[in-house]
Amino acid sequence: MSDTPTFDYIIIGAGTAGCLLANRLSRNTSHRVLLIEAGGRDDYHWIHIPVGYLYCIGNPRTDWCYTTEPDPGLNGRSLRYPRGKVLGGCSSINGMIYMRGQSRDYDQWAQLAGDDGWRWDACLPYFKQHEDHWRLDGGRQDEAFAALHGRGGEWRVEKQRLRWDILDAFAKAAQQAGVPATDDFNRGNNEGVGYFEVNQRKGWRWNTAKAFLRPTCYGRPNFEMWTGAQVKRLLLERGADGALRCTGAEVVTPEGVQVARAAREVLLCAGAIGSPQILQLSGVGPAELVRGHGIELRHELPGVGENLQDHLQIRAVFKVNGVKTLNMLSSTPWGKAAIGLEYALMRSGPMSMAPSQLGAFTRSSPQFEWPNVEYHVQPLSLDAFGEPLHDFPAFTASVCNLNPTSRGHVRITSPSHEAAPAIAPNYLSTLEDRQVAADSLRLTRRIVSQPALAKYQPEEYRPGVQYQTDEELARLAGDIATTIFHPVGTCRMGRADDDGAVVDARLRVRGIAGLRVVDASVMPTITSGNTNSPTLMIAERAAQWIVAEAAQA
Repeated sequence: MSDTPTFDYIIIGAGTAGCLLANRLSRNTSHRVLLIEAGGRDDYHWIHIPVGYLYCIGNPRTDWCYTTEPDPGLNGRSLRYPRGKVLGGCSSINGMIYMRGQSRDYDQWAQLAGDDGWRWDACLPYFKQHEDHWRLDGGRQDEAFAALHGRGGEWRVEKQRLRWDILDAFAKAAQQAGVPATDDFNRGNNEGVGYFEVNQRKGWRWNTAKAFLRPTCYGRPNFEMWTGAQVKRLLLERGADGALRCTGAEVVTPEGVQVARAAREVLLCAGAIGSPQILQLSGVGPAELVRGHGIELRHELPGVGENLQDHLQIRAVFKVNGVKTLNMLSSTPWGKAAIGLEYALMRSGPMSMAPSQLGAFTRSSPQFEWPNVEYHVQPLSLDAFGEPLHDFPAFTASVCNLNPTSRGHVRITSPSHEAAPAIAPNYLSTLEDRQVAADSLRLTRRIVSQPALAKYQPEEYRPGVQYQTDEELARLAGDIATTIFHPVGTCRMGRADDDGAVVDARLRVRGIAGLRVVDASVMPTITSGNTNSPTLMIAERAAQWIVAEAAQA
């Protein structure tokens, strides 16, 4: 490193969005690109073995290890709040589920951002651009499917490499309860029940570092990457005309504090927690918050850190008989050895599992026009994530509200970049969310009571059939629900007349030239499903705009 190195683009955060942006922007060898990552390289073996998420979440080597503030909606509980701290970011520790959401999500974004370029039909090509779908590699290749999916891109999508009788039975029970079968959750309407597709390649996790950095970026002379480097603050300067511009970043590296300058743009890709934190530390955000920590207010943007949304899942556990579950399969040394051997020889079996295998999207009550809840169903059970499996055969049916109306916030707690921010999701803080929670638990019971599961004699172990009323079920949800790790919205995009918007429809920070936010924080509303792949689409769109603007300059 020189004393003050200068790049055309500085990308802060080598997570889902940052890896793709680094790939796209460094293609032009005349553009110097710096990628800054607070974590280390993705060389920890458990990152790449799918079941290794168990050893990556809660591990300071790969996770920021955040916790939420005590939450009134969770009856005063705090939750662990995993966020990736490693190359690939959350794509290195997440559940690997490939999910776009529903077309209505993007149509709503277009309305809120005042730009039809965010409509579903306009976004679809950017999903396809980096997708490499297994069914188009010699499998199903009809025109209708090919119109919705891509082949040959960097982001591999594959079927899971195992099936379970108990999950097949749950799928049939869901159909008997009125949920149609589907083999594609990513066609714009994800209603139905079926096995999730995952971001894996031949039984290995496929993270964004593998997909977008390793094959090409590492060999480009115009690309530089700093790892173990945490941004203290953005550099903001006023020109002679009084306009504010982001000109770089002050970074704490293993060698000491380093200033990096950006000739064109700084791209903030630190995620729904990290991006608002860095903005606030730089004097950009709510005036009272920033000044309250002794930081000079450089630009007031009240929406920075607000509008936090997340998917809260309610886990119901059912004991069963006469069917194989992971609880019993892994309960003996011989069973564990067989699991390890199957993965070593064939890259299949339980070690190739995503955290959830079977999914379902449906309505918690008839009043909803679109599916408003998502199920993650697993052939296992435990008291809490990271704890041992139960010593009896069981499955878990977790259900989440896809479109929560509760809103939380992310706020710095200190002027130091080393201090974790306060994360307050405010789960179940609205009557609508509490009603959906109660209705969802009733729906789970209705599915499990169908004939397809009867032969396995399902018995509700958790939460317990003694809870029946709306009030009891809503309070119960507060006792047992947990995050599904999908925070978004804390630097949301919006129209020029939207005082709470942080970025415009092209993700440029309002009132600051040379600065964009490109990650899940820009979503004005959460997508109706897992959020990783929508974040990649956002980055793909941003990369096109940045390249086009550079060509016109």
